[in-house]
Amino acid sequence: MEASRTGLWKVALCAMAATALVGCAELLPKARNTFESPWPDFEHARAALERIEPYRTTKADLKAADIDPYTNANIALITYSDIILRFPIGGSVPPERLDRGLRECLYAGKACYGYAMNVRDVKRDRTANFWLDSLNFYRKVDVSGWSFNALILLVDDVVVYTLYGGQPLIREVETNRQPLGPLQSWGDAIPGLLR
Repeated sequence: MEASRTGLWKVALCAMAATALVGCAELLPKARNTFESPWPDFEHARAALERIEPYRTTKADLKAADIDPYTNANIALITYSDIILRFPIGGSVPPERLDRGLRECLYAGKACYGYAMNVRDVKRDRTANFWLDSLNFYRKVDVSGWSFNALILLVDDVVVYTLYGGQPLIREVETNRQPLGPLQSWGDAIPGLLR
């Protein structure tokens, strides 16, 4: 009778441990790579850029819309020499075929400068089995988010050219299998130990 009670307790403890481990995936690390931004998603960033009107929007208008490299960490100030590197005048496209604003910028010299926007919000969730992940046998990472980039060129503090792109939806799954688990990296360490 005592042996059956002990066996019953062992079964009950195993059942409770298994139930507790089901939620262990929540113990896996999660990471989020976010640039501080006034735009919560790709569509809001795109809409902000599309409100810019070449030859009407000024540097002051951009600043009022929080598109300013001095207050927004997502925006870099680019110089005329940076612009020339991106759009070489002697390239395969003749200057007369370039967009009017881009052409004016390239001919304006130092009066032309620009803003390069890079906004990114990417979340990385490790979703595999807690023990397999913790012991380096199997790791699965779900990557999701969005990214937006844009170029705004100004001549004498007036916008003359805009261009944007990016990835409205990022969905990736990264998997890593190591059959030897924690022993897998020992092969890399052995040559160093032998020296």
